[in-house]
Amino acid sequence: MAQDAGTRCPFCTIPRERIFARNELCFATWDVNPVSKGHTLLIPFRHVADFFQTTPEEQRALLALSGQVKEVLDRRHHPAGYNLGVNVGAAAGQAVPHVHFHLVPRYPGDARGQGSGMRHVIPGSRETQAKLTGYLPKRVTKREEGGGEE
Repeated sequence: MAQDAGTRCPFCTIPRERIFARNELCFATWDVNPVSKGHTLLIPFRHVADFFQTTPEEQRALLALSGQVKEVLDRRHHPAGYNLGVNVGAAAGQAVPHVHFHLVPRYPGDARGQGSGMRHVIPGSRETQAKLTGYLPKRVTKREEGGGEE
């Protein structure tokens, strides 16, 4: 199983019988607090706090497993769509400091109100988006890309 890194990480101690899909570097388990039928967590075996600390191999393994799990969910639950997301840091809603993707099957009518995608996760995000549009840079500079001088 995953390395515990000296903590009581709930993802490092998931019983093997709760794992329903896996590859060499990560595994899938049902979310214990699902927001929809089939809500799944994709988790690296290695204890690592957030997505930006994962290796390129772990990132590829997470994405590969998401496709494998989607096939299971398609056969079992027949959703109309999916959200695939990762929360990085407490401010973004990460409750367990062990990186994990949420693969959330979506069904017609499962969201209240108009819209149900990422832009509707944060209350007032449409108004905020309109305000922030003026702050968007026209282009990314070479320095911002890590390429040095302009």
